Amino acid sequence: MSSGRILVADDEPSVRESVGYALEQEGFDVTIAIDGDDADEKIGEGDVPFDLLVLDIMMPGRSGLDLCRDVRGRSAVPIILLTAKDAEVDKVVGLEVGADDYVTKPFSVRELLGRVRAQLRRRELDRAVTAEGGSSTIEAGEVSIDLARHLVTVRGEPVNLTRSEFQVLRLLADRPGQVFSRLEIMEELWQSEFSGDVRACDVHISNLRQKIERDPQDPELVVTVRGIGYKLVEPE
Repeated sequence: MSSGRILVADDEPSVRESVGYALEQEGFDVTIAIDGDDADEKIGEGDVPFDLLVLDIMMPGRSGLDLCRDVRGRSAVPIILLTAKDAEVDKVVGLEVGADDYVTKPFSVRELLGRVRAQLRRRELDRAVTAEGGSSTIEAGEVSIDLARHLVTVRGEPVNLTRSEFQVLRLLADRPGQVFSRLEIMEELWQSEFSGDVRACDVHISNLRQKIERDPQDPELVVTVRGIGYKLVEPE
């Protein structure tokens, strides 16, 4: 059986009940929040007492986006957003403020369970690397990644990345010069077969460029290979 504490926040009773029941059947300890303010209270102000958050973007009280932005400022806990079918802007903004993934309503519970497992699997891999300690460092020109401490420096300056951004940069820096398709990048984030919208990859890349490039509009490190995907430029 699976284990872990998960907060499910949605103002639709049918969503809360179906998602909560499915997660409990998988062995998770589920806490339900009926709106944004309730979720805010359950999350608290200190260390986040959950292993994963499932947040509806549009809720009475604090929105899922507000909660995501607040939590991401103090925790790397995985966050999955629930979005409306036509809310393309919300999906982009959600990833920009630090969400790890999103699921579009209406969705199958099986799909959401797959996303939850993928995020928790990634978190366990991160913890395993940290527990190993040692000097696990990737050096790729101006980019340095300390895997054990989850730290990134670019041109000698520390850069604060979300877990998803960290994983994307880690993949590219581990094999500089190699071109990765959007699907390959998303499957690295999922650590399994990816069946969602690969355009989410473009948002992660855009966010990453905002943090590591001198000019995000004219990137020198993470570049686009038109028609194929992205790569980290090989050091000279």
